[in-house]
Amino acid sequence: MRQSPFHLLPRLLLLILACAGVCQAQQAKPSPTPPTDQEPDTIEIPIRRVRLPITVMDKKGQLVAGLTRNDFFVFEDKVPQLIETFSDDQGEALPLYVAVLMDTSPSTLGKLKFQQESAMNFIQTVVRPRKDRVLFATFDHEVNLRQDFTDKLDLLDRAVQGVKKLGEKTALYDAIWQFCDEKLRSAAGRRVLVVITDGEDTYSRADIRDAIDIAQRTETTIYAISTKGGFTSTVPGVESGQVKDTKDRALTTLAEETGGVAFFSGDMLTLERSFTKIAKELRAQYLITYKPVNDRYDGSFRKVEVKLTEGRKDLKVRTKRGYKAIADSVRP
Repeated sequence: MRQSPFHLLPRLLLLILACAGVCQAQQAKPSPTPPTDQEPDTIEIPIRRVRLPITVMDKKGQLVAGLTRNDFFVFEDKVPQLIETFSDDQGEALPLYVAVLMDTSPSTLGKLKFQQESAMNFIQTVVRPRKDRVLFATFDHEVNLRQDFTDKLDLLDRAVQGVKKLGEKTALYDAIWQFCDEKLRSAAGRRVLVVITDGEDTYSRADIRDAIDIAQRTETTIYAISTKGGFTSTVPGVESGQVKDTKDRALTTLAEETGGVAFFSGDMLTLERSFTKIAKELRAQYLITYKPVNDRYDGSFRKVEVKLTEGRKDLKVRTKRGYKAIADSVRP
């Protein structure tokens, strides 16, 4: 008697299951490439050039235009450096990336409205829509990003006016470190940090030298707007005539070491003039880049000095005063 074909079904099912198991085992087989602890997107790019935004002013404090490459000499640790690139139209050549940091610690009680107006006045003065970008943040016992880089003035105004309450302490140096390190180092343009504060730090893990170091290494220029002291008493909480104490000297050092300026005043009119000065300065700076003769990354501090030719000795030159030679990853 001929057998029914259905008696073969169990054998066929066993064969199919066996084949499926082999295929699954092959797919689950680990890759022959050994695992690595290194993150695939982590690439260390050492700084190979030093970029110097340079401000030149006459004896009256007026910005000086029209200088050429031949008018400048650059020294690093007193050793002459070869200027590789020179630009005198920096305001048009590169966009500005500006981080505005506002103090919201208890010591600013009574000045919050003044600081908010100061911040927006500066932003509206300096930003060119569709070209420049501004970031707005606050700092107290915490550092808070309120608005990331944007050219939208309505978003920035909303972020600035949205600040309603104060924190508990002041982490000024931590705020400078965080935004230089996390935001400005990768900005594709000129890097500027504006701090609106009374200058008193009571909570940071970083100190003033740490803040200066990260700003210099990320090629960030710091401008400080003090809400502590001034020449009038039109702002609540600002004492007239008390300028250049320890806190003021700290703000001055932060600015001068990075090529910027610190402003001290308690009235809006003077502050508006300060904002205008900063905006004009950023549009009138020269830009020089050079490759250091000493190209070793040994962690030492390199003192930078820019001088003008003999016939220009009556002019004042301002730029960052140096940097620490550490292999870093800063966007050119």
